[in-house]
Amino acid sequence: MGLMNWVLPLLLATLVALEQPTQTDALIEDVLDIIHVVKEVTSGVLKAWDIVQSSPLAANIDFPLMREKQKKVLQRLKEVSKQIDNTEDQHAQYVALAIESVTSFMHNNAPIMAKMNDISDTINRISSRYQQMQKYEAYKDKLEMSTLITFAEWTVSPNAHSVHHLMDRLNIILLGNEDRSSNSTSTNLLQQLATAYEGWMHPSTPQIEVDALRTEYIALERALWNYLAKTANSQNNKETQIRKVYDSHRDFDAKPQMRRTFEEHRYEILNHYEWSLLERDLIYISKLYDAYKDTFVKQNNSVELDELGVLNLAGAILRNDNTASMPRILQEIERVMVSQTLYYRAMIVSSNQICNTMQSAQQFIYSLYADIALTELKAYTMMEFSWMMLRVYGKGNYTQEAELMRSDYEKRTERTLKMLKDVMLRADRIVYRCDPTKHVQGVTYDEVTRLLQGYIENEVDLNNEETCRETCGFYQSTRSEGCFKDLYCSRQPKCTGRLYNCQFVDSDMWVCPSPQNSTRRYEFIEYENGRVLGQRGKCTRGTTKVDSWWRYLLWHCSYCFCLCDEESLKSDRFFNMRDTIADIKRNRIVTGGRTSAAWHCQSKHSGMGNPVEKYNVFDRHVKNGVDYHKLSYEYRTIDLDDVDTEDNSFVVTGVRFRVVGTHLNLEAYYSEFDFLTGQLIQPEYNSYWKSNDNTDVSGARREKLRLSNADVSTRTIAPSLPLSRHNQFIDFTNTGLDKDAAQSTVPFMDIQDVVSNPPVPLAGIGIYYKGRNGYGGFLGPKIITYDFTPHVQVPKNRF
Repeated sequence: MGLMNWVLPLLLATLVALEQPTQTDALIEDVLDIIHVVKEVTSGVLKAWDIVQSSPLAANIDFPLMREKQKKVLQRLKEVSKQIDNTEDQHAQYVALAIESVTSFMHNNAPIMAKMNDISDTINRISSRYQQMQKYEAYKDKLEMSTLITFAEWTVSPNAHSVHHLMDRLNIILLGNEDRSSNSTSTNLLQQLATAYEGWMHPSTPQIEVDALRTEYIALERALWNYLAKTANSQNNKETQIRKVYDSHRDFDAKPQMRRTFEEHRYEILNHYEWSLLERDLIYISKLYDAYKDTFVKQNNSVELDELGVLNLAGAILRNDNTASMPRILQEIERVMVSQTLYYRAMIVSSNQICNTMQSAQQFIYSLYADIALTELKAYTMMEFSWMMLRVYGKGNYTQEAELMRSDYEKRTERTLKMLKDVMLRADRIVYRCDPTKHVQGVTYDEVTRLLQGYIENEVDLNNEETCRETCGFYQSTRSEGCFKDLYCSRQPKCTGRLYNCQFVDSDMWVCPSPQNSTRRYEFIEYENGRVLGQRGKCTRGTTKVDSWWRYLLWHCSYCFCLCDEESLKSDRFFNMRDTIADIKRNRIVTGGRTSAAWHCQSKHSGMGNPVEKYNVFDRHVKNGVDYHKLSYEYRTIDLDDVDTEDNSFVVTGVRFRVVGTHLNLEAYYSEFDFLTGQLIQPEYNSYWKSNDNTDVSGARREKLRLSNADVSTRTIAPSLPLSRHNQFIDFTNTGLDKDAAQSTVPFMDIQDVVSNPPVPLAGIGIYYKGRNGYGGFLGPKIITYDFTPHVQVPKNRF
């Protein structure tokens, strides 16, 4: 009991010391010394209790409250031991980080420092010779001739100490050898300085996640092998080595990134025999890795490790046969993906399968690489763990095997990254939605209504004099001025807006009116000459006979077919112009978009669109051209653009429409973005709007995409195809007379959400037109995914 009372305060005092922040390495070493002493004392105490308990006398002694206190003390000792282990590991990591930092600094700067020293030494020698010459010149009348001659010969003689040689040496250090084949950054100081300056001014681009994870593990693996080498000759160090290797791998494999598993059939669009075999191998590695992880799950700590179980696991991981050889699988991955250029084929296939993948071609390739590379890394960590544990258990040295494996891994990774970077540079980054299986208004598409709509009106009502002296073609912009004698005009809803482009089709006709709740006016119109406007079918409201007539046998009062531009409750023609910006204060970014009669953004965090502020166009203080844009015959053009940026440090965080002349034009809002942290950088200040300012009469002039005599967009059975290009524009117009009696406004709008799977930051956003020849087609949003290519870094040096 006295021993217990003595040890516990000492342990508590040690804990207090451990919780206080250290300031120098010397202090850390002192603390570690104390820790080791405490560990020895603790071990002694535990052994002493073991002796007492194993003594025959102990069985006859009843210690009051002994067992309960003993449990508490032992539990506390375990906690202290665990904290000691954590502190040792942290200290080892700090030391490794410091060594790595110093090594990196020396590697990057030692050549420059050496050359700067050479230049300084050479300049000092020349300066010393020059100062000596100045002294000789001052005393030239008193010096012996032989002294001056000796100085001159010493200065110009062809030896390593002559000024001529020193000047040549200075030139070579600065500019390198004149022989271009030997001129490299290792011999040319100016190039080295330029490279170093570029590195200082433009820090290296962060790696993509899986590459950074690989780099981290390679550093960990090197540190562990160095540790095993340094402790190889120590006595009674087996348990310590096991704990070191075990805990390091357990902590690394506990990272969230390492929990992702390879999903079977995720890349089935590749539909390639070689890929099917490779996928089988990747799944095998994933399942073996699950068994490997179970080792860490089932065993709470390294002390509880079952040696036989670990050796059996290592044997399964390192088995070398035709079916389950890990090195063979890794070589096969490179052969299929790199040598047989499956990455290139994946780029082509994914470009044609965007409807199925909902990923840009570049994103598909990036995802494919990330999954394969992560699976490779899992295989590599398992093999390294196995080599290390075999060494710790005394089954061999295995240092050379590990070095060869690392070298092969590095070479394969370098070749893969070179090809991947080239493929990703070529791959498209656009994502859009394909046609749904079934078009549903208000769900998959929407339409502008009653913008320009076919309308029958007699000439007598097209002028306020009620005359019939002109032809229908005379009335290109007019109004319905009355209803003469309550003829057919009294049996149809009047066009209260302007009438455009009137024309004569035939004198007499049968008109099939649309249902009263429809935005159409007519289902079809059949003329006596046999011409039918629209699709003739069953008329639920019954047809109405409409005939033209003669006035005084001189003027023919004809029924004209015009286009009605009417703003009414049945006319949906408004586009929101208010800013739609993600919640940048909470680090939200745009990852998708949709169209309706307004443009909506989607937040990466919420996975749903930020709602546009609701308002009524008739509300007070709500203005056309400021809050909304109203389509009309004169203002019905929309620009088709890809608004993107090549600056990878900015991503889309908002979107809006503006009006340029008579065109509705898209703008994207960009905010500065840190790829490494995934955080926006002071978005309140580091943000800006961007758009394509070209028009059809200025700049790089826009090209008009024309629609003529088009049918209703949803009547085609063929899937729509993208038909527009950047820097074009299109007019909202009426459908064809013969195909639809000009009752609909096209193009329709695709209102399906456009978000990549998985969502990623966006480098741009755009509007495009898709359709089929002879049909009205659709306007829809497209997104341009973030360019991951700069983050694919081919290592300049080995890991």
